[in-house]
Amino acid sequence: MLISNRVNIHNIVSGTGSHFLVDLTLCVSTYVLYLLIPDSKIGIPVLIPSVLGTALAFFIGFKNNQAYDRWWEARKIWGALVNDSRTWARQVIYFIETNHTGPEPDRVIREMVHRHIAFLYALKQGLRKSVEEEYIKYISEDEVSHVRSESNKANAILNIQTRELNKVYSSGDIDGFRFIELNKMLVNFCDGMGKSERIANTVFPTTYNYYTKLFTWIFIVFVTLASAGSLGAYSIIVGTLVGYVFLTTQKIGITLLNPFDDIITGIPLNQITRTIEINLLEALNEKDIPEPVQSVDGEYIM
Repeated sequence: MLISNRVNIHNIVSGTGSHFLVDLTLCVSTYVLYLLIPDSKIGIPVLIPSVLGTALAFFIGFKNNQAYDRWWEARKIWGALVNDSRTWARQVIYFIETNHTGPEPDRVIREMVHRHIAFLYALKQGLRKSVEEEYIKYISEDEVSHVRSESNKANAILNIQTRELNKVYSSGDIDGFRFIELNKMLVNFCDGMGKSERIANTVFPTTYNYYTKLFTWIFIVFVTLASAGSLGAYSIIVGTLVGYVFLTTQKIGITLLNPFDDIITGIPLNQITRTIEINLLEALNEKDIPEPVQSVDGEYIM
């Protein structure tokens, strides 16, 4: 996720450079075509690119709004997971009655908090389709074996967590009210998992992207042809600049369509999961606390 208000020229050039070159090549080719064909056969009224540009602007604007809605919903989902995770740890630590008199939490409490950290890492792995298994650090070998056998690893960990919570309730370490409150948190985690998977697995209509690109290239051609009669070779510059604006605006929307991808504009799942991990381990008074995820050159954080 971008965290800097500064505009990095290098990122802009590297992200849109290929579009600019194609845009320029198309405008040059269109102007050469204009010179080769008699004016009477290729005269383009200014009204045509004007109307097409207006329609295209609404088209791209709608798509970008939908893309941002997907991104913002994903951010809200993981913001809720942060709050619920802290609540889960607090309730597990203070709701479960133990006879332990030492400074460290009871084993069951520690395992339930650790298991939740594993759930978050497994969910991140699933959303990003990664092969990393960061979750194995926080669950037992038997649980690792079971989770690996499941297609949805995050859901498998939630199943184990529910089973262990039932054992705690059956043993009398928590009463019915506290059991209900803890179970609500597990329901919230499942809800956040399902919402995240819905966004990650719902593909934005490919025809929408295809026709937007196609109409943009057609628009660039018409702009160049319409201005060639009055501007001459300068129509190449006009067509390139106008086309670059539309292409860049469209590119911005595309980068937001998949908010869980491991890119600089995506949701910073690495930072969020590490922050929760640190908070929960500190709640357990553990000493081996990992360092926070650092930003890259103060510009973005993953």
